[in-house]
Amino acid sequence: MKSIVIPKPGEISVLERPMPAEPDKDEVIVRVKAAGICGSDLHIYHGRSAFATYPRVIGHEIAGEIYKAGSMVKDFKPGDKVAVDPVISCGECYACRIGRHNVCSSVKVLGVHVDGGYSKYIKVNAGNVHRIPDYLSWEEAAVIEPFSIAAEAVDRGRLCAGDSVLICGAGPIGLVILQAVKRVGAKAMIIDIIDSRLERAKEMGADQVVNTGKTDLEKVVMDFTNSEGVNLIFEATGSISLFELCVSRLVSQAGRIVVLGFPEEPAKIAPIDIMKRELDIVGSRLNRNKFPEVIRWLEAKDIEPSAIISHVFPMERVKEAFRLYDEEPEKVCKIILTF
Repeated sequence: MKSIVIPKPGEISVLERPMPAEPDKDEVIVRVKAAGICGSDLHIYHGRSAFATYPRVIGHEIAGEIYKAGSMVKDFKPGDKVAVDPVISCGECYACRIGRHNVCSSVKVLGVHVDGGYSKYIKVNAGNVHRIPDYLSWEEAAVIEPFSIAAEAVDRGRLCAGDSVLICGAGPIGLVILQAVKRVGAKAMIIDIIDSRLERAKEMGADQVVNTGKTDLEKVVMDFTNSEGVNLIFEATGSISLFELCVSRLVSQAGRIVVLGFPEEPAKIAPIDIMKRELDIVGSRLNRNKFPEVIRWLEAKDIEPSAIISHVFPMERVKEAFRLYDEEPEKVCKIILTF
């Protein structure tokens, strides 16, 4: 079968690899139909991932159909249309015991710690696959995983309809969070430095879009909130200076900040800024069994997955797709590879 492999940083190849072995009793083999390109895939390609090892078959935004099912798998049969949750956990550590397997002490992610979905076929535990509506295109099904990131983030942020929300970054993750925020009716501002991304956000229903390369962010936030500050911030850019500004100047009394970006350098934050306003600053990583919730959003037409898809390439043109993502980011939102 054909697989997309990164042998080492800076190299990417389409190679022939063996088919997966027969599924164990609780496993399935999925015939991959489409898979999204995430910024983290680019980080692995460039050698900037804090988690990946090499060589690696990348890809964690995966949709396909059941090809074979193990003897004990009763919920799926060959031909069923599914999306694959890439989170693999031990089930025994403290995080797993309290239902937060996405931060398992030995968590693994398909396409990062172990080989992922940029292959014609992939074998996974049956608990990691979720049946999806037949009317979804394969390309739309491949973005269920990014929407699961949004579902986790709004859960961690305790999003309410009455919130004023600031989303930092109008890339794919910022835009799926925007859709999750608007589905409950909250008021949302989204910021970026690329006008084409902001234009897409405006089309998706953002109440205000701001190019922070051209505008005083603190002033527009205070105008947006009648000088109160935003109640809930999603920081998805990984900018240390922006995170520091969110904590010190932009968030309201009793506000919440959800951190999704993960630079390694430390931030300078005064504890008094957290204490005096009783802020909640929380991390959000991967997803905590959010695929069923996102599928319900899709069935209710609460979100529009095709709105974030900007390009579709056959898997054989993966180098061209990566080059576009790297060299012309203003043209790219979500790229899907088809298999």
